[in-house]
Amino acid sequence: MPTTPSSPMLKATALTLAYGDHTVLTNVSFTVHPGEFWVLLGHNGGGKSTLLRAILGLLPPRSGVLWLHPELASRARTGFVPQRCDLTPTLPTTVREFVLLGLVGLRVPRRQEQERLTWALEKMGLAGLATRSYWALSGGQRQRALVARALVRRPTFLVLDEPTNNLDTPTEDALLQLLVALNQEAQQTIMLVTHNLSLAHRYATHVAFVHGGQVLSGPRDQVLTNSGASEEEVRRMLTASATSMGGHGL
Repeated sequence: MPTTPSSPMLKATALTLAYGDHTVLTNVSFTVHPGEFWVLLGHNGGGKSTLLRAILGLLPPRSGVLWLHPELASRARTGFVPQRCDLTPTLPTTVREFVLLGLVGLRVPRRQEQERLTWALEKMGLAGLATRSYWALSGGQRQRALVARALVRRPTFLVLDEPTNNLDTPTEDALLQLLVALNQEAQQTIMLVTHNLSLAHRYATHVAFVHGGQVLSGPRDQVLTNSGASEEEVRRMLTASATSMGGHGL
């Protein structure tokens, strides 16, 4: 049952998300359609990670409904890029070996493994580096390999958690341009988690702004400029958070 432009990939309706007696988010509602580029925006500690855990199936809603298209229900077609590499530096690993870790849990014929690997590396600008040591890559190349590890699953929904943390501006821009190309040329549906307002302005088609236990969501310009939370209010909230963390991210 393939998705179509009119068929949602994910739909949250009146979600309440909590840990034990602590309620983090209430009345969360939004819909993600194929081919959209969502930015999940908010300050650190504001609830972004909680919503992300729910989307990834790691936190059941306290109430409300989180509906997934049948294509995503098994999570096999969801690609996830964590904030940090979870591989020990003492383990010798080639780029090929690292990226193919993304196929763990999937039954993929050997011939298709190579096809998927080649495709994922090309999409992330790493063609020709399959046999190089992962640890010999630059920081930006390692981050792109981390994205390729998710892409090798050929996901219909790609979720990235703060993928530009600790990257300098040129390296950040290079990574995001690759994601934009993936979104526009391959119609890859993307959700990128960040507290960087400028990334939402430059790259998002849609924004889910997490603040004060609520989620304001919709088309980017509607959320950031034409809603109850003005652009200046959004920037002030995020700036206050970044200042408390030493100014990182804005």
